[in-house]
Order: sequence, then C-alpha cells, then structure tokens
Amino acid sequence: MPERTLKPKPKAKKTAQAPRRDAEESAVKRTDSGFRLLQTPKRVWYKPLTWRNHPPMPNYKPLPKARELFWTILKRLWADRLLFGGIVLTFGLLDIALVRGTSGGANLGDLKSTLDSVFSGAGGKVASSAFSFGYLLLNSGSGNAVNSGVYQSILLVVCSLAFIWAFRQVLAGRKDVRIRDSFYHGMYPLVPFLLVFLLMVAQLLPIGTGGELYATVIRDGIAVHWWEKVFWFVLFLSLALWSLRMITATIFALYIVTLPDMTPLRAYRSARQLVYGRRLIIWRKLIFLPLALLVLALLIEVPLITFLTPVAVWTFFIVSMLTLPIVHGYLYGLYREML
Repeated sequence: MPERTLKPKPKAKKTAQAPRRDAEESAVKRTDSGFRLLQTPKRVWYKPLTWRNHPPMPNYKPLPKARELFWTILKRLWADRLLFGGIVLTFGLLDIALVRGTSGGANLGDLKSTLDSVFSGAGGKVASSAFSFGYLLLNSGSGNAVNSGVYQSILLVVCSLAFIWAFRQVLAGRKDVRIRDSFYHGMYPLVPFLLVFLLMVAQLLPIGTGGELYATVIRDGIAVHWWEKVFWFVLFLSLALWSLRMITATIFALYIVTLPDMTPLRAYRSARQLVYGRRLIIWRKLIFLPLALLVLALLIEVPLITFLTPVAVWTFFIVSMLTLPIVHGYLYGLYREML
C-alpha cells in the first residue's frame, strides 16, 4: 500500500499590518508640522442629579426605635453606675468650683412666692411651678465668675471626651475601666475633636443669621404685609434646614474623630457616608432625645418646686449633670447602630 504523503500547507501571505495606536494617541491633535496640541478638558460645572445618574441607595439595616435606644442607654448607665457616676461627680464638683451653675436658682423661692400670688387654685400652683422650672432652665448655666462661660466650655469638652472614651470601652466589653483612665486616655483626640466642634459651630451660622434677620424684620416693622412676613419666615426656615442638614453628619463626626489615627476631614467624610439617604430618620431620633429629657425633668422638678422649693434647686443641678452622659450615650449608641 503506497504511503500517503502530506502536502505542505501553503504559507499565508504576510499583509502589512497597520501600526497600533492607542486611544489616547489617536485622539491627539497635531499641527501641520507634526507637533502635538494640548487639548483643554471639558469641564462640567454643574450636573443635576436625576433618576438616571443618581447613586443607588445603600441597603441599610433598620435602626432601633428611639425609646428602645433611650431605655438601653439608661440601663447601661445603671449597670456601670460607679464608673459614670464618678465622672459625673467630678464634673459636678468642677462645675460648682469654676462655674457655680447652681447660682441660677438662688432667687427661686422669691420667684415662686410672686407667682403663687398671681395664680390661684391647684392649677395655679402647677402653673407657677412650671414657670419656675423654666426660670431654672434658662439660668442653669449662669455663674458669678467673670470667666464662667470659658470654664464651662472647657469642662464640657473635657468631660465629653471622658464619657465618649468610657462608653467605647464599656460597649466593647472591657470590665477594668477606671475613672482616671477616662480622663487620661480620653484626652488624646482633643485637637481633632475641637476642630470638628468648630466646624459644627460654623455650620450653625445660617440658622443664627436667619433667626436674627427674621427677628429684626418683625421687631422693627420692616415686613408689613403678610406676604413679606411669609417670605422672611420661609427664608429663615430654609436656612434652618440647611444648618440642620449639615450638622446631622457633624454630630456623628464628633464620635468618629475620637478613633485612633483619625483626622477631622476623614471623620467628616465618613459621617456623611453614614447618614446618606436617611437624614429624616435620624432627625426623628435626634428630636426624641431633648423631648424625653425635658419630660423627665418636668416630672421630677415640678412636684419638688411645688412642695420642696429649696431641694428643687439642688435636684435640678444633679439632673443637669446627668444629662451629659445620657446625651453622649444615646448619640454614641445611635452611631453604633448605624454602622
């Protein structure tokens, strides 16, 4: 049987290949002499967000109810009452020595007697006690010292950092947290904390400016017609919502910036990502806190002002000292729930 020979395949003809040019080189413009021309990029100064280019909403987990979070923080404070009670005691003693916040209630008895002579009956006593509570509330931070406002600001910052550090350690499961450690180890992010706090103060300028403009316009009779009053009120409301929208992220940046190796700018950016898309829900949680504290203070102080007026002054001082750990515990707990 004859062998089969394999015929060699004809060689493919080589065709001249076009030189490869990347996309950037093909887009380059050249002059007639061959020199490259630098193209100016197209700048888009404003691109409105629509349903086509809007970023997708993150899949957040549902936040707990405000009353559940508030009750959880109260139980946590009671469980670690020695630690937080020691910080509150330090805060109170320094406040009495430097600020003397209880001096606002020195004339409470005379005010109560005057209001009792104006109002009559059982309802009148309750009304006079409520007005006396308002007097205590307005004069709670006043002091006789010239620099009492400066001392009070320093105490608030120092004790806030101590409470934040204590809450972080306790919620992390540590059992050997001491009072002095809260003041020693909690002070290292002082400068970043102050920078974020100053940013929050600057973000409150629109609502302050709007309120001053609205009060001036109404008080001096500049706005006469109803549509002028509506215009200035809408302007004030717009500036207030703008400030509220900005400080929603900055409030939580105060807790993020206390983390190790964290800068104020990174903390603010992280806080903005944290609250993105759920500011309305967070506003409801934030509004609940002052209302709950006000109701609790009324339930405690009004009966004491009615029957034990001298004791009510000291009780209000203790309640005002306990407000700071409750506020930080509630906000820090809300921050952890948003992670």
